[in-house]
Amino acid sequence: MGKPTDMLSKELMLKAYRSMMTARAMADIYDANRQICKYVHSTSRGHEAIQLATGFLLQPCDYVSPYYRDESLMLGMGYRPYELMLQLLAKGDDPFTGGREYYNHPNIRRDNYPKIIHQSSATGMQVIPTTGVAQGIQYIEEQKLINYPVPPVVICSLGDGSVTEGEVSEAFQFAALHQLPIIYLVQDNDWGISVSSDEARTMDAYEYAGGFKGLERVRVNGSDFTDAYKTMQYTIDWVRRERKPILVHAKVPLLGHHTSGVRKEWYRTAEDLAKHAIDDPGPKLRKALLEYKGVTEAMLDEIEAEEKAFVENEFNAAVAAPEPDPATVSDHVFAPNKATAEVGDRTPAGRDKVVMVDAALHAVEEILQDYPEALFYGQDVGRRLGGVFREAATLADKFGDSRVFNTAIQEAYIIGSTVGMSALGLKPIVEVQFADYIYPGINQLVTEISKSCYLSCGKYPVSCIIRVPIGAYGGGGPYHSGSVESTLATIKGIKIAYPSNAADIKGLMKAAFLDPNPVIMLEHKGLYWSKVPGTDEAKTVEPARDYILPFGKAAIALEANEEAVENGESLCVITYGMGVYWAKNAAKQFPGQVEVIDLRTIYPLDEELVYKTVKKHGKCIVLTEEQLRNSFCEALAGRIAQNCFRELDAPVQTIGALDLPAVPMNMALEAAMLPNADKVADKISWLLAY
Repeated sequence: MGKPTDMLSKELMLKAYRSMMTARAMADIYDANRQICKYVHSTSRGHEAIQLATGFLLQPCDYVSPYYRDESLMLGMGYRPYELMLQLLAKGDDPFTGGREYYNHPNIRRDNYPKIIHQSSATGMQVIPTTGVAQGIQYIEEQKLINYPVPPVVICSLGDGSVTEGEVSEAFQFAALHQLPIIYLVQDNDWGISVSSDEARTMDAYEYAGGFKGLERVRVNGSDFTDAYKTMQYTIDWVRRERKPILVHAKVPLLGHHTSGVRKEWYRTAEDLAKHAIDDPGPKLRKALLEYKGVTEAMLDEIEAEEKAFVENEFNAAVAAPEPDPATVSDHVFAPNKATAEVGDRTPAGRDKVVMVDAALHAVEEILQDYPEALFYGQDVGRRLGGVFREAATLADKFGDSRVFNTAIQEAYIIGSTVGMSALGLKPIVEVQFADYIYPGINQLVTEISKSCYLSCGKYPVSCIIRVPIGAYGGGGPYHSGSVESTLATIKGIKIAYPSNAADIKGLMKAAFLDPNPVIMLEHKGLYWSKVPGTDEAKTVEPARDYILPFGKAAIALEANEEAVENGESLCVITYGMGVYWAKNAAKQFPGQVEVIDLRTIYPLDEELVYKTVKKHGKCIVLTEEQLRNSFCEALAGRIAQNCFRELDAPVQTIGALDLPAVPMNMALEAAMLPNADKVADKISWLLAY
């Protein structure tokens, strides 16, 4: 019989059927070889139709974030089973992560394929970075940085169970508010591991999306290839043309296990499995194909047999592929950085001293002037206020609301969106208003940003600056005075600066911008204007525009005299931030006997200068503003003890804040909690007499 006008071409339908048989054969061979397929994995069984339809329709200019059940999406984009299996078996030639990631956690920059940023396993966490890609595309189009021949579309795939995550709502809100060119493809199979939809949520993703004004939505039968293809074709074309966001709610069955480690028979009834089997996309497509002229049962059986044999060959080749070289385990933690030397004029003649906050402001202004790919956003940094500390004053007036703008109170989005922006070659500078409020963004920092370069084997380093006002002074209270450097220092894959003066903050800001890796700039509020007694030296001559201060280079903030050193009457204080001024002011009571090292960066750390200085003096104090126990300061003291043991004349001493849950509001209580110059002087006196 002839092909009805509402049906797709026979060639496309046969292509889809062949790919479905490939996906089925892959799932079967994995299940039959459980001891070989020992690493945890999921398959796309039941989800094949919507995934293949989407994969077939994407163009090389597009970006897509598959989630861990999206192997059919990968097949639809043209990836060989062999390539996917290399990741399944954690082989060294895995093109995505070199054996470092789970199955179907891809990332790729390959010609003639859609781009895929780093994908994590944290449920729903990909939605913010992927929305950041769409934000970046919009910025590039608005600023005319690239003339896209075909307007790119971004697709973020996620399961229905992840939509209840709070960070998903932050992304939806931003996409709807700013009308970003993104499709949220939600595959709803009614299960989140063993949690059924009726015990996890009051509405499905389509209904939920209705609450976000400006986010369009559509339902689709995700198990029917024809409906899936036509819906996704319309949706992708619409976003490519209209540059607006939409959510596609695709209803699909779950035919496989949640993962290889959580098998379906453990928590699903026979009745539930039978109900899902009714919507198996393979038999549905087979039935539809038999209505086409020239398509026979024998032809479809042959396709199935061919794909089974093909997948077996691919699997055997993947099993025989080499394991990763253990020597590569530390590769790609950071992308190579060219800003490794101090350059430029640090102290130009004829200039007045400036406060730290102005030096930082001028650094950002010069960056925005010199680099059109740079932009700055965060809470209250836009035109009306320019930051609660005036650290962004006038920038929006000078560069426009597209380059310097306010966000909602969304620390996770502010931080996580930099992943997507950076993937497009943009250089986001963002701000979290107070260090105490960085914690909602820690998930993105740990799960996405810090791991992106390492798990993508260097394909997707995240180049961003995250500015964080930090520290206590003047009764800021328990939620505006905290120190967080120890928390941040436990995160591998990020760099952390903590400048103590105007020249350093400008030089480090320039270095941070040039660094292709994620940088957190911790900026002490009490040093911004040198309002705290004893911090006048935080004001310096402002360095020239070309000044760059590389990370990992500590400074001698105060030098002891040679006579005291030779007589064994000296010690050193290793510190940073406000601690530099507590130490220098305390040292006035011990002329020539105290050497103060300003670390300037927490990571990378200038251990060479630290150990050299400690060995020179034989006595050492490590000073921090943070609560002392289990702090970065104590960890550094331990490393000093290990590396300088033979040269030490006394145990390494530490000074920090009292081990209290928060900084109290009352200024007398605050002072009782924090270190100060007198407390440091007492410790110096004790240690010199040791």
